[in-house]
Amino acid sequence: MTRIKDLREYLHALDELGDLKVIKREVSADLEAAAITRLAYERGLPAPLFDRVTGAAPGFRLFGAPAGLSSVQGKPWARVALSLGLPLDLTPEQLVEKLIATCGATPVPPVAVSREAAPCKQNVLLGDEASLDRFPVPKVHQEDGGPYPGTWGVIIARTPDGRWTNWSIARIMMIDGKHMTGMVVPPQHIGQVWQEWADIGNPVPFALVQGGHPAISCVGGMPFPDAEVDESGFIGALLGEPLEVVTCETSDLQVPASAEIVIEGHLSVGRDAIEGPFGEMHGYMSADTSAQPIYSIEAITYRDDPIWPIVPEGRPVDECHTISMPGLSAAALKELRSAGLPVTMVWLPTYAANHWLVITVPQNWRERLPGIDSAEFTRRIDEILRSTRAGQMMPRAFVLDDDIDPFNDQELIWALATRVHPVKRVKVSEGWATPLHTCFTPEEKVAGRGPLVIHDGLLPAPGEGRLAHSSFAGAYPGDLQKRVLEANDWGLSQ
Repeated sequence: MTRIKDLREYLHALDELGDLKVIKREVSADLEAAAITRLAYERGLPAPLFDRVTGAAPGFRLFGAPAGLSSVQGKPWARVALSLGLPLDLTPEQLVEKLIATCGATPVPPVAVSREAAPCKQNVLLGDEASLDRFPVPKVHQEDGGPYPGTWGVIIARTPDGRWTNWSIARIMMIDGKHMTGMVVPPQHIGQVWQEWADIGNPVPFALVQGGHPAISCVGGMPFPDAEVDESGFIGALLGEPLEVVTCETSDLQVPASAEIVIEGHLSVGRDAIEGPFGEMHGYMSADTSAQPIYSIEAITYRDDPIWPIVPEGRPVDECHTISMPGLSAAALKELRSAGLPVTMVWLPTYAANHWLVITVPQNWRERLPGIDSAEFTRRIDEILRSTRAGQMMPRAFVLDDDIDPFNDQELIWALATRVHPVKRVKVSEGWATPLHTCFTPEEKVAGRGPLVIHDGLLPAPGEGRLAHSSFAGAYPGDLQKRVLEANDWGLSQ
């Protein structure tokens, strides 16, 4: 597979796959581009590239659904795969395992290049000229508090002592041409970095990166690898080669040299602006606002004819589900395996909008844990799970035998309906409740605490009431299945 170097090569590859739609008519950045992108998500259409944006200088473009599910038949995860340098027929299970393996690999740090070799330095705006007013900053939902420069842009920030440089995504709203605000909360990595600067009373140097290698935003949007692991080295290990970076104009932070647009400045340590509301990953428009720090813009650098990626997140499936859910799944699976528990897979079903988590276990788990019943096994899983970010965030978790494929929504719905008791075999604890989880009451969201449940959906042991599947694979002899498949009466691809 040809290595993708930047967003432009990625767009070319999508075009060759038939998964890119170039929209040549003039489109407004005020809701219209986002509306077209939402339609593409919901109808499984190619990713839209907007060639002409109302009010923007010729050449300025917007790009929607950069890592949504693909329109390519039989390759729904092709955009994610192409972004991460993986085979186009990637399955979510392979993605989760790849993330875990990369977390255990030696990081490949980025390499610095000269300003002359960095496309992101083709245009440099400083001082008063460094304003968002010249860019087509998108407004992505009708009820949003303003345009949102940060929906797929990666924030780069470093702890005051320099030990950790974090690349992550958190939503950012435009206040005016020189100022932005955004969600900066302690569970997020940007919130952890910000708190260390707030503790010493100094503003945080930051860079907001739009575009570049498509892996940058994918990894930046994953709550994985673990805290205090530099994403730049993780991306290098994932791709098998280092990213090229260049030093900022206003700080010693290093940013991807192939970025389309880099916005630089300082983030205040006070909470001086009102951010929101914003339509979020749960699929509902929230009315919530909150006091957040202010990003003051001091420099903007960009490529000729820059491309601004946008993610109008909402009802599944979009990047908030294709990216964050594999990351959370990998983090939880890694911890459960590290604890020595026999677990086959962990998956956050994309259509559950970050509200469900499914754990599958091998059907011989009783042999591997002699003397342990399903209630105790589920309790042990829950104990480890709730120590992870994924476990702390998921209102509902389900433990199932691995005769069920958690990535197959048809199988999963059948198993949850037929194996999970309405009220029994469930453990209830208390954990984190957030406004992003619409199932909680207003009082629970304000308190930040709510019930977390885990359901024991494990089948009885063989010979103790376990029922066979009345399916093609489960209700007919193996030799008959083989004969039917070989006959191939429908001419199906084998």
